[in-house]
Amino acid sequence: MAISTGALPHTLRGGLDSLNSRHHQLGLRVFVVIVVAHWAEHLVQAYQIYVLGWTIPEARGVLGIPFPWLVTSEWMHYGYALVMMVGLFLLLPGFAGRSGTWWKVSLGIQVWHHLEHLLLLVQALAGAHLPGKAAPTSLVQLIMPRVELHLFYNTLVTVPMVVAMYLHTRADRPDNATARCACAPKD
Repeated sequence: MAISTGALPHTLRGGLDSLNSRHHQLGLRVFVVIVVAHWAEHLVQAYQIYVLGWTIPEARGVLGIPFPWLVTSEWMHYGYALVMMVGLFLLLPGFAGRSGTWWKVSLGIQVWHHLEHLLLLVQALAGAHLPGKAAPTSLVQLIMPRVELHLFYNTLVTVPMVVAMYLHTRADRPDNATARCACAPKD
């Protein structure tokens, strides 16, 4: 799945080409910081619940302690899911071969995660929840608690992303010869 840049305005096409060639490594590094920071929030929240014994409303991660509205804002959660999906999509053309396959797996999982957050946001905005639920509820949340579910989703997205980046940065991989970036050192 390559992004067709033919119909894009010249400056946007040039920016996308640049992101997936000479700036791919920098783009990946910035993206990884965003992903790891968000994943860490979920890990801290799980630690607060299961190790420190805090209740779910008290367990707000790191940023949720000084800014409690962050945890309860469906807009914030949806925004992150959207940023994550867009980042995976925009960085995809820089990958080749098996690393591209793993990156697409991560993107596919994130598309589903994004749809779950869209469902939560629509319920919050409409003030109408799934039948019998007192709060916005995603589909998989019907069988798995929200805290654990979103830690699980973020893990599912992160693992293939890490595999993709590992394969992408290996100079000895023949499929990296077609990559347009300098993420894999050339001999």
